Amino acid sequence: MKRVAVWIGIMLAAGSLLLTACSTTRVLAENEARLAENKVVIVDGQRKGDPYNGGSLQPYIKQKATSSFLGIVNPLVYIYNWQNGRGGWWDRLCQKVGVPPVIYDPGLLDDSARSMEDHLEYEGWYNSRVEPRPSIKKKRAKVKYDVTLGKRFPIRDISFQIRDTALAGLLAADSARYTIHPGDPLSEVSLEKESERVAQHFRNNGYWGFSKNYFFFYADTSTVRDSADLIVAIENYTRNENEDAARPHRKYHISNVALVPAPGMKVRQGFLHNLNQLEPGQPYSEQTINRTYDRFASIPMFSSVNMLLRQSETDTAGVDCRILLQQARLQAVKANLEGSFNSTGLFGIAPSLSYSHKNVFGGGEMLTLGFRGNFQFMLHDPIRANEFAVSTGLRIPWYPAFVWKMSRINLPQMDINFSYSHQDRPEYNRDIVTGTYGFSWNINKHYYYQVYPIQLSAVRTSHIDEDFYSSLTDPYLRNSFRSHLDLGAGAMFYYTTNTTVNPKVSYFYTRLQLDVSGNLASLLSRAMKEHDPTHPDQPVFGIPYSQYVRGEVQAVETIRLGAEDQYALAIRGLAGLGYAYGNSISLPFEKLFYAGGAGSLRGWRARAVGPGMAPRDTSFKIVNQSGDMRLEANLEFRFPIVSSLQGAIFLDAGNVWNIGGSDVNGQSRDPRGLFSFRDLARSTAVSTGLGARLDFGLILVRFDLGLQLYDPSEQEFMGINDWVRGKSAFHFGIGYPF
Repeated sequence: MKRVAVWIGIMLAAGSLLLTACSTTRVLAENEARLAENKVVIVDGQRKGDPYNGGSLQPYIKQKATSSFLGIVNPLVYIYNWQNGRGGWWDRLCQKVGVPPVIYDPGLLDDSARSMEDHLEYEGWYNSRVEPRPSIKKKRAKVKYDVTLGKRFPIRDISFQIRDTALAGLLAADSARYTIHPGDPLSEVSLEKESERVAQHFRNNGYWGFSKNYFFFYADTSTVRDSADLIVAIENYTRNENEDAARPHRKYHISNVALVPAPGMKVRQGFLHNLNQLEPGQPYSEQTINRTYDRFASIPMFSSVNMLLRQSETDTAGVDCRILLQQARLQAVKANLEGSFNSTGLFGIAPSLSYSHKNVFGGGEMLTLGFRGNFQFMLHDPIRANEFAVSTGLRIPWYPAFVWKMSRINLPQMDINFSYSHQDRPEYNRDIVTGTYGFSWNINKHYYYQVYPIQLSAVRTSHIDEDFYSSLTDPYLRNSFRSHLDLGAGAMFYYTTNTTVNPKVSYFYTRLQLDVSGNLASLLSRAMKEHDPTHPDQPVFGIPYSQYVRGEVQAVETIRLGAEDQYALAIRGLAGLGYAYGNSISLPFEKLFYAGGAGSLRGWRARAVGPGMAPRDTSFKIVNQSGDMRLEANLEFRFPIVSSLQGAIFLDAGNVWNIGGSDVNGQSRDPRGLFSFRDLARSTAVSTGLGARLDFGLILVRFDLGLQLYDPSEQEFMGINDWVRGKSAFHFGIGYPF
């Protein structure tokens, strides 16, 4: 522990000396200053019942301060100031790598104040005042904006003036959804939001082209002191027109619908008609238009979907719709590679290759073929651990009638998947054949669901080394290597606030997965009269079956920081637990949890941690630690370096554990590997490290150097000497770890 503290202190001191020896204002002229801070202060405090966050005014400041994080100036600003002023190669290098300081411009202060005052009035704070107060010291400028909030007018009464009786009736029927009520403060922002909501309601009920510009608002603040009487008018002309342009509002219906695939596109017409939800004669609804668009856009074979609406030439109340479909590149090949290496000389490489066809049968069906490998080896050592897998899947668009009535659900898909895996390790050889059948769908493009009513796996251990098997001291681990049948069901839920590949804004996602196996097999075993209550290992179809429940949940929050969101703080929490019951005393080996590797505790290679405080199981010639449960937390700070190169500093903590179990054949589990809240801190592995990321837009290549800080199996903290001797690992992969 002392060694870690000493080295951390040395590194922090060295960094501090490096930065303080430099300047962030060296390149500035005599009369210039670096804008170091903008601060918004509400001078009259937080009024009772009217709290206001001054930070919401920051976007309206015209000149942003020099970027910093937690009060520390961006290190690249220091690099920019390393210039010697001679204009040579050194100055050009500093300019290219570094970031220039923001030069304070007093001419923008009044513009910023007016912009904030306008925004405050838009939010309902009338006659607010913003006074900028700059201060300059040692060529560093700080600006404080003193904000005096203006007056608020609560709405006393709301009345409506609507010429069109049909619109008046439609609005009255929607009164339960009004967002503005008497007592609310009068503000332009709330009026604009409500007018857009009501305009959309009208468009969903036949009024094609209706917009919020038909709304007029009149507020009387003089009749009753300190309050406002609001009049909401809906006219037959827009705010940009005068009364001479008035025309009656008209309800429309769908007239003609044309599905127009691009020339050469091989697609079944029946498939296109099943996707389409527009029919001639039905009332116009923007919601139906958008839902039809979403159904077509959800099919990967279409690169773009354009819906062209225009008034019918033969029907004055009709809307013609043309749906233009462009074909995407149907076939694709993807390759991925992850790997790790540590100072003991153990290499781990996991390549994968996949092929996909987005329209294999002419109805938007997606066929995938995948090949995956996992190879662990040491140079000049014959010991190897290899795994080969091949998989295939077919995703078929599915459109049952009941889904049409559920407006928020996007087009469901039917999934059929098969895979075969062969594991060749020094201790055993296993073959796994898996088949799944289920459905997937999403709601509002943020909530994703997968349900697999059938998950079937057949696991055959074709060879197991007798010395290895007899050396296993954990009876539950011994049992997990049996050949067995796995018949069950599973489900997955995923929620995200951002669906892009590499979001550049703050976002959150969570994933929950649950698998239940063996209950159907138990019923089949009894129905087929294979059940023998005196036998501990019941078969179905003559094969022992596993019975367990397994769940895993993770949540990830990525917070963007800095004036331009150039920094990111990513936080992940993960928990998993499996429990065997009925016909099984342990989880199947392939269902056990493991930690370590490129996306986990990066100070260790994959499967090299745990369980708990137990030492490494030397029965495995290549480390293969696992457990019944897993807890993990990760923290990663990401920052730009230059161009597409990014850096990262991370901290990982967690482990796998076994859960309690009774003795089996006189053998018990190692208590050091069992989970207990009392020993949670002592049994949690901790690692830190540095990383580099090459961001090429659609592809991000990642390199991480993980350093062990605390190893629970040794009950010791680690330092530089330990890292050199093997308490570290190097990883590379594609995409962020979480």
